[in-house]
Amino acid sequence: MEQRQQSVTKSRKEKEYGTQLREKQKVKREYGVRERQFRNMYELASKQKGVTGDNLLSMLERRLDNVVYRMGIGVTRREARQMVSHRHITVNGHPVNIASFKVSKGDVIAIKENKRNLEIYKELKDSKPVLPKWLQFDGKKLEGKVLELPSAEDLDFGVQVNLIIELYSK
Repeated sequence: MEQRQQSVTKSRKEKEYGTQLREKQKVKREYGVRERQFRNMYELASKQKGVTGDNLLSMLERRLDNVVYRMGIGVTRREARQMVSHRHITVNGHPVNIASFKVSKGDVIAIKENKRNLEIYKELKDSKPVLPKWLQFDGKKLEGKVLELPSAEDLDFGVQVNLIIELYSK
């Protein structure tokens, strides 16, 4: 009887771990972040004031490649990351080629002057992307602004952050 109880407890723990791992992998895949980057973000988020899960998601949302994607400049996060790494994007007038660059409130993200004539950016002038409330984008000027820092309510992507926090806090 005791052996049966141990196997039930063990399988329950394995299922719990598997669920937590799947949530973490889902978020990593969605944002295109590797394990070490994700772990480092978790460490920083846990040291900040407030809820660790909300801090982690806010840090992921504030990555430059994600902001470029959210503004509709890039169709996918991978395309947005490539635009950033090829120096097509400026932050406050300075070219930035680091996808993990964290934007702050008030930052102006724009397409570099000499890249605005490219075909992919010409199409943006007429488009009206659906933006989260913490971002603003002007298609005519091909620039956007971070109005405020993202909060947990701003995320449209269903994830159980508490499972990720439990996984890392073991």
